[in-house]
Amino acid sequence: MAFNRNKCRTVLGAAAAAMLAGLAAAHAQEAPVAQVKTATSPAFVVRSGSRIAAKPGDMLFVRDVLQTDAGGSIGVTFTDNSVLSLGPSSEAALSQYSFDSNNFTGSMLTDVQKGTATMVSGDIARSSPSAMKVRTPTAILGVRGTSFAIEVGGH
Repeated sequence: MAFNRNKCRTVLGAAAAAMLAGLAAAHAQEAPVAQVKTATSPAFVVRSGSRIAAKPGDMLFVRDVLQTDAGGSIGVTFTDNSVLSLGPSSEAALSQYSFDSNNFTGSMLTDVQKGTATMVSGDIARSSPSAMKVRTPTAILGVRGTSFAIEVGGH
């Protein structure tokens, strides 16, 4: 049987399209955990390897990474009403998040890799003070129902 390059491309293309459609469908079933409220360019959301410009109204999901370049900033509000703001040249990953709005319980882990971040805690920290955490390359901060600002140097 002779090798048919065009048939191989067609099969590989169809397989790649099916895989991407499956990833998109799986992501579409996830509930958003936050929403972009403010974004000053250059500010981005990295999702599944794609870096897209952030804009107000964008929905955010667990595992999304927020990035700002020099001069950029981004502000997001989570479903529990926690607020995260990043300044210029910053990066933070929405590593873990769960929230039950019926009983106001859940947990949150945000990984701040570099730059500046401010947070105002919401319902998760109010109902369970040990359930909201911020991790940096050198420390883990437990949020106890307050607001704070941190600066993380690049590594």
